[in-house]
Amino acid sequence: MDSTPTALIRLPSPIGRLELTGDDVGVLTLSIEREGHLPHEDQPEHPSPVLEEAAKQLTEYFAGTRTRFDVPLHLAGGTAFQRAVWARLDELDYGTVTSYGELGLSIDRPGSGRAIGGAVGANPLPILIGCHRVLASNGRITGYSGGSGIPTKEWLLGHEGIEYRS
Repeated sequence: MDSTPTALIRLPSPIGRLELTGDDVGVLTLSIEREGHLPHEDQPEHPSPVLEEAAKQLTEYFAGTRTRFDVPLHLAGGTAFQRAVWARLDELDYGTVTSYGELGLSIDRPGSGRAIGGAVGANPLPILIGCHRVLASNGRITGYSGGSGIPTKEWLLGHEGIEYRS
């Protein structure tokens, strides 16, 4: 069930520029600037009310005044397994953390840490769906696919007061 974006908006953030795409259902993707680039930077912005609200809520999150997002999200892609992982991630509260193993157990897929990691890394809506809140079972950061990678994850964890091991 793929969807074609009909709206596009960009905004600054402490972790680099963000780019949101959406359709008539909700927010489709959130991209964090990587090496000075965004996926659709060659296209003009086409704001929509949903994306403008998402940008407002993200700005509040970065300012420390918002801990939960309530904009409609449209998870149009991904496998059933990935969508199950993303749904569970969406239930994680601000400032809380889980491990890849705990995440697997919570969706009845124990022992599937690598697959869980792949699904976490494929999350099309980082920050809005808190994939940065997943650490290794020993509390270490093992990676992050958004923005500048691990430094971006470290910033997000610190912003939410989540402790991790270096």
